[in-house]
Amino acid sequence: MELMDKLTHVFRQGLSNSFYPVPQEAIGVGSAFEGWSPHAHDLVYRVLVPLSSPPGHAFHLDTAGMLRSNFCVRVELLCTCTREQLGEDMLCFLHHPEEELRRRQDPSLLHTLCTGTNLDVEKTVHWFCRSVRVAWLLLPESHHWRLTPQPSSRSCKFQLSKDNESFVVEMVLGVRQGDSDVFVGSQPAEGRLPSTAWLETYAVAEAKFFRHISRQAPQDSWHCKCLQLLARFQTGRGFSSYALKTVVMHLLNTVPPTQWRRGDFRQRLLDILRYLHCSLETKQLHHFVLGNASLPLEISLPSAVRDAEAPNLFQHLESRPDVHAEAVQEYVQLLHW
Repeated sequence: MELMDKLTHVFRQGLSNSFYPVPQEAIGVGSAFEGWSPHAHDLVYRVLVPLSSPPGHAFHLDTAGMLRSNFCVRVELLCTCTREQLGEDMLCFLHHPEEELRRRQDPSLLHTLCTGTNLDVEKTVHWFCRSVRVAWLLLPESHHWRLTPQPSSRSCKFQLSKDNESFVVEMVLGVRQGDSDVFVGSQPAEGRLPSTAWLETYAVAEAKFFRHISRQAPQDSWHCKCLQLLARFQTGRGFSSYALKTVVMHLLNTVPPTQWRRGDFRQRLLDILRYLHCSLETKQLHHFVLGNASLPLEISLPSAVRDAEAPNLFQHLESRPDVHAEAVQEYVQLLHW
């Protein structure tokens, strides 16, 4: 996170006279920051980098088509004549002739990273990755560590290595929904998406929930070790490590933190397995954040998210008997281990 802070600082200095999105302080998300990453040798540090609109621009989130989880980030030009009158060195994109704007000022965001009036994910990620590589060369760490870009069209992913040490960082770009902990992000997804589609993500809310539990739990709490152990043995396509994480989050929200000590380890493992078994039998596992009115108040959610009907993460098992059979077999193997 110190490295991310340094990169963001250099980034902002380079963007001071341009009209590109402004990166804010990165937020650690995912298993590495939540404390349960199952494979230490294959660790990926995922961070979400919030983007704010540059001067003279505003971001508006519009749902894309019929899918509630897909959004477009519409870019609107704002009048900045007042700022110009106050002596700020910026021309108003709305009220100055285009020829003068081209001659005296960098182009607006609409002319660089947008498709139509919508912020383009792939263009924005490509710009961000290119800028990270430039900013990296200005950091002292670049003299000792080697930065190697990794292929990814919707996130900025790279490996840092020095001697026998190496780790992978994946930077997902996001736009915050209001002042909440819910974002629309550039995270990769299954299948091909339009380049203007930003996906709703609850990764920040989930990471905040794990931090909330860690503050409440005793020092010898083993809740992360339970999840880490089960996720390490989980393989196949029947259910994912995210499904295991969802089960554990539901239990953490109901079983007091004082009951996750080392001495409770076996009982909590059995609780997780029973919950998973019941979910597989009924083919129902509710999303933890969406529609959960019992989340800690420190996790800020839009009312539409808190009041929504929780999606069923196991809905695919209802229409795919083969996948359901495989999931049950995976559960039996997990139980055996």
